[in-house]
Amino acid sequence: MKTHLQSANDNERSDTLLIFLPGAYLKPEEFEREGFISAVRERHLAADALLVDADVSYYYDQTLSERLHADVIEPQRARGYTSIWLVGISIGGFGALIHELARPGSVDGIVALAPYLGRRVLGAEIKKAGGLRAWQAPTGPQPDEEPDRKLWPFFQQYLAPKPSKDLPPLYLGFGLADRFASNHKLLADALPPGRVFTTEGGHEWPEWRQLWRNVLDVLPLPSLGRGTHAPAMRAASRASSAMPSAIAA
Repeated sequence: MKTHLQSANDNERSDTLLIFLPGAYLKPEEFEREGFISAVRERHLAADALLVDADVSYYYDQTLSERLHADVIEPQRARGYTSIWLVGISIGGFGALIHELARPGSVDGIVALAPYLGRRVLGAEIKKAGGLRAWQAPTGPQPDEEPDRKLWPFFQQYLAPKPSKDLPPLYLGFGLADRFASNHKLLADALPPGRVFTTEGGHEWPEWRQLWRNVLDVLPLPSLGRGTHAPAMRAASRASSAMPSAIAA
């Protein structure tokens, strides 16, 4: 996988790395063009950004998790990054989530913006059962081995009163008119309201830009000038203004 690093500070490398996974048929440099990197810098966050050329071919041949881990995450850990977050849009969000399925606990957090969450028919089944809190995953042989059959039981782990410490924090953002919104709302029910962000609109860059800025305001990332090891304390004071559209169902 080809990557391009954007450092938060020209003078030194941070201990925190944001790995950006693009949507289908989008180029990794579009994150920079659309203001995702500048939004990090405007907030004076001590978080480097790594743009990854994870195109759809990795999803078609089902090698995304393997290549992301071997080509990107492991080498970056070896370079000294102690905190690594995956930030994915659309199928990139799906990629971040299925990587966690394949390599549990290998990243420290996930931001999924308008993620593809699998087939609508499976989402409809969960909704008919009363949502993720009521749905029970079928047991026994499954009709296929599509990743979404494992994804929804994985999301149910976030419903636990005390989720496992190995379960990375998951932040979800989506447009209320997004074509995947019905599945997004099912996932939102499993997450704390403070980790769910919505905006008007659909599945496009303007919505993703706004969602990223809102999520970024509350992510527990370190700030420049406060050291690269201690998380910044800005999140609590700004959370209420950053999530006017947060939902829990």
